[in-house]
Amino acid sequence: MFEFSQYLGFLLFLSILTLGFWLMFFLVSFVSYWVGGATWEAYKEKRDKKKQEQSV
Repeated sequence: MFEFSQYLGFLLFLSILTLGFWLMFFLVSFVSYWVGGATWEAYKEKRDKKKQEQSV
């Protein structure tokens, strides 16, 4: 049927596939969080600068 080395190869393949999936999931969520935060901070800076110019 199957030899032990083939079973280990299959487990290695599943492990690498699973690790790759979770790494991709983490990176996509982290990058979207980073871009969203940077956009929000830039918006707040522009808003504060505009308020400051109007009050002067």
